[in-house]
Formats: sequence, C-alpha cells, structure tokens
Amino acid sequence: MVSGGGTGIGKATAAAFAAAGDQVVILGRREEVLRAAADEIGERHGKDTIAWLAADLAEPEQVRRAVASVAEDGEVDVVVTNAGGNVAFTTDGSLEGIADGYRRNFDANVLTAVLLTEALIPHLRRPGGRIVHLSSIAAVRGPGSYGGAKAALHAYTYELAARLGADGVTANAVAPGFVGETEFFGDRATPEFVASRVDATLTGRPGRPEEIAAAIQYLASPAAAYVTGQVLHINGGTVLGR
Repeated sequence: MVSGGGTGIGKATAAAFAAAGDQVVILGRREEVLRAAADEIGERHGKDTIAWLAADLAEPEQVRRAVASVAEDGEVDVVVTNAGGNVAFTTDGSLEGIADGYRRNFDANVLTAVLLTEALIPHLRRPGGRIVHLSSIAAVRGPGSYGGAKAALHAYTYELAARLGADGVTANAVAPGFVGETEFFGDRATPEFVASRVDATLTGRPGRPEEIAAAIQYLASPAAAYVTGQVLHINGGTVLGR
C-alpha cells in the first residue's frame, strides 16, 4: 500500500513495485488523480498489478474502511506512507495562524502516516513486513511546522522498529532533498526557485522520483531485512553526514 500514490514520489514508487510484479494499492484523497495514475501504471505493467482507494488518511474512520477493504485479500507485505506535504507554507503571523499551520502540517504528515500504519500493523506479514515512511530534508533543517512534522516521523519510525523487530517487521524512513517532477512546491517552483535548490546540491541537479522509489523498494526488499530504525537521507549532498 502506497499513500499519496497518485503523483510524484508516491506514483513512482507504486510504478516500481508494479513493474516488479507486485500487487499495489495506492491511496489518496483525489479520486480523479488516483484513477489516472492507476490507469497509467496498469497500461504499462498490467491492470491486475494496481488498484486505488480514495480516503482522507487523517480521518480514523476513513482509514479503517480503506484497510478493511484491502485486508480482505490477505496479508499486506509493505506500507509506504507518502501522503503529506507542506500545507502551511505561510501564516498571517498571528498566534492563531501559527497554531493552525502547525496543526495542519501535523495532520497532513504525521496523522496520515500513523493512522494508516497502526491500522495495518495487525495485517502485516510476519516475518517480512516492511514499513517505510517518507520524511524530508526539512526534518533536519526546517521550516518549522513542516520540518517538525517530518521529524516526528523519525521518532515514530524508531518506536515502530523497537516494537515490531521481534516479529521480523522492519520500519525505516526515507528523507529526500529537492526532487523535481512533483507537485510539492506548486506555483513556487519558478526557474529561480528551482535553481536555488539545485545550487544547494553537490550533484548539480534535482533528484528524480524514480531515485527515491528505488531506495524505498530496497528497504521493502528481503535484502534489507537487517535494516530497521534508520533514516536514509537522499539529497544530493545538500546536507552532509546524515
């Protein structure tokens, strides 16, 4: 299961699993986006490799219904919590506005990951289940409400690794830097903005969704059975030593 699977990194991740012959379910809030992504992936890799479910993963009842639907087909091998994004780039500067921004980013990035994961834990394959959270370079360098939300996923990853390790279930996080070909920055992604992000790397280019997907796919593989409780930073050297 890949949340936020309709676009960007989530879509690339779903496509990578489908290309390997896995059965993938993508989740998100926008039915039309999910349907289009599933149709595209199905055309390339087989219609039986991909399905979609629309749900607001910050709402417990919607998470419960989505997981119940998937669990009817048996165990879940992998959950990738990619839903989220910086939904509060700016505030009006008031305490009320700041509080609203922090709550919105917590809901969008933390609750969507925690509720889906907790609902799926009883259905994860044992041994061999894999949990991969999508963090961000922002967890180690800001901005505040978004970076704080992503940093919270690191703590949650460590908790899960300790809780589920004896069952043979791993939990890790992937923290991308600047990645092109996504909706993340929206209208802010002007040529000047993109250039500033690329200039901060040591590789002189943005990351690609497929590169992040490849790291996720590794962490979900049998080859990564001894990797748990880790945060894998992929940022072109923008931040060293993480």
